[in-house]
This record gives sequence, structure tokens and C-alpha cells, in this order.
Amino acid sequence: MCNDSKAFATCPLRGILPVIAKKWTLLIITTIGRAGTIRFTELQGALPGISPKTLTDTLKVLVDEHLVERHCYAEIPPRVEYSLTGDGAGLREAILPLLQWASERDSGQATACALVTPSGACTRPAFTP
Repeated sequence: MCNDSKAFATCPLRGILPVIAKKWTLLIITTIGRAGTIRFTELQGALPGISPKTLTDTLKVLVDEHLVERHCYAEIPPRVEYSLTGDGAGLREAILPLLQWASERDSGQATACALVTPSGACTRPAFTP
């Protein structure tokens, strides 16, 4: 399949690239990782501009790819929480240098912060992993 040494370097990306290349995926992974465990409404509130359908669809793909765990609690009203799996935490660690680079690159520009914690605090001014 990937016998060529140049092709071999990109083979592992072919399976995951379509997932992580989607608009909201890395922001969702980052937000869940910062929170540890987060509920749907908190996650939606931390990502201004994302529609409930887009968030639901993206979370389903991330759960199917074993990057995010969905925990359902049999309560009234039902409670659902999301957290990163081991692979999801590994992906988050892998993208932290990219987030650091983006934070430093945009530090002089007045742009809306997309990396917001559930409490509403922006992580752009003082980037922390």
C-alpha cells in the first residue's frame, strides 16, 4: 500500500485528516481538553458561531473516531457530558504548538477569540496549554 518512503510519511494522515480538517474539530478538541469534562450547552457557549446541528454532527464523528467520549447519565433531565479519550488527548497535545504559533502570530491583531473556556475567559492573551 505505502511502500514508497515519501508516501509512507503521509499514510497515517489519510485516515484522520478528513476528520481534523473540518472547521470546528480542532476548536472542539481544544475546548473539551481545557475543560476536562463539559456539557453540550457549555461547549456550544464556548464556541460562538457554531450551530447546534454542526456541534452535534461533529461530536458524533469525534465519538465514532474514538477521540471524544460521550457520557450519558440516567437523570431527569438527562445529562450528557463529553471528555477526551487517550487518542483525543494525544491529538490535543499534538496541536498545542499550532495553537501557540497562531496565538503569537495574531497577538497584534484585534480578532475575536475562538478559544474560549466554558467560563467565558479568552485564552489568546496568555496562551496556556
